[in-house]
Amino acid sequence: MVNGERAESVFERIGGSAKRSRRMADVLDMIAERGEVELAELAEHFSTSSATMRRDLAAMADHGLILRTHGGAKVASSLTERPVALKDTRFREAKRRIARAAAARVPRERYAVALSGGTTAAGVARELAGHSSLTIVTNSLPIANLVSRYPKLKIIMTGGILRAQSLELVGVLAEDTFNSLNIGMAILGADGFSAASGLTTYDETEARANRAMVMHAKTTVVVADSSKIGNVALARIATAPEVDVLITDGDADPAELQRLRDAGVIVVIA
Repeated sequence: MVNGERAESVFERIGGSAKRSRRMADVLDMIAERGEVELAELAEHFSTSSATMRRDLAAMADHGLILRTHGGAKVASSLTERPVALKDTRFREAKRRIARAAAARVPRERYAVALSGGTTAAGVARELAGHSSLTIVTNSLPIANLVSRYPKLKIIMTGGILRAQSLELVGVLAEDTFNSLNIGMAILGADGFSAASGLTTYDETEARANRAMVMHAKTTVVVADSSKIGNVALARIATAPEVDVLITDGDADPAELQRLRDAGVIVVIA
């Protein structure tokens, strides 16, 4: 089993400082949009040296995010999502507000909450630090590592196969853990949420683990910043009517939010 130190080392290896992680995420967006970009153009656009940009590209290539070319980089055909270490700096303030709003819905009594992976769900875990009678069930290594710092919180960690992109444990062992428990509230992040396609993520094994979480929770709460609303990823976790509450930010598409309300979802703007 991979421990918290291993999870932290992945963060350091990919992103390092917040400034570098933010730049690498923006570089990845630029390459994805253009298809292929020259090193000199990247260095000029991001006001950094060619040597620094070359190191950034090498790190991203090592993790399969891009392909290096002679004098630049191009999009990798396998790229469908950013690793969790590069997601942490995007929509940061909105995610904080969303996390606070989600944590406020957790009863201040003996209670069990399931948390999926993702930076917004991790933010919820931080906001729950002061809870004294809470059990957190998760398949996320970063969240387990985070919660372990708060001795009043009880944590149940699933087994499973480590998915490197999201640092979540997936597969039959993870699903069986969720299937064997009765959970008061499941709080999930996602890569997309729409009325037509429901709650979706990029990986089908991750979706199955999260699906098990939803099926054994009395209440399902989705925490998703505005960039995820209306977006559709590969694998469905739940239909829109199976979600009780969506907590998002004020930049979400109003028309899509109304369609979600029409499907029975309570929409909370944080």
